[in-house]
Amino acid sequence: MSRWKAKHDKEHYYKLAKKNNYRSRASYKLKQLNKKYKLLNADSNVVDLGAAPGGWSQVVCEIIGEEGTGQVISVDLEYIKPIDHDAYIGVKGDFTTQEIQETITEIINGKADLILSDASPKLTGVKDVDNFRAYDLAKSVLNISDNILKPEGNLVIKAFQGEAYQELIKELKKKFRTVKTTKPNSSRKRSSEMYVIARGFRPKKNKK
Repeated sequence: MSRWKAKHDKEHYYKLAKKNNYRSRASYKLKQLNKKYKLLNADSNVVDLGAAPGGWSQVVCEIIGEEGTGQVISVDLEYIKPIDHDAYIGVKGDFTTQEIQETITEIINGKADLILSDASPKLTGVKDVDNFRAYDLAKSVLNISDNILKPEGNLVIKAFQGEAYQELIKELKKKFRTVKTTKPNSSRKRSSEMYVIARGFRPKKNKK
């Protein structure tokens, strides 16, 4: 029964995404996270890391609407088909490089209010290896926060439960005032994926 329900849920959100012209069923994860945590508004400057195919960025554009002043910058090594919205800017490249981070900062004329990352590493099927690959990717996103996230800004990041997961939570708590974990209804129930909501970024103070 549980296997049937997991398959049913997967098909439900897949069909819903097709019906509503979202590029990915993952769009509903961000919609549910935003409903619960009030992460986005029409004036948010958002950076979506590992954004392909663009499902999360679509949701951001939808929330910004026609009157908002916010922007969403989608970054990925893969090509992302542009979203037809004035708030959208696509950047093709490696977000761990200084060049791409400088490009992001220049585009938003400062720093981001919110960083999103629904990125996953290439999975091997070996649980321990995949957990640590996911940790390394999440740690890269966390490190980037120092350069592109404004003080008191927020971060939403996908992580996978396991030994490295607890280490990631510890690292996040060093940089953010509050850290919470959740699993949206649209996530596959049998998946080990979790979403971490980190609020109130506290950048390191420069030593004199």
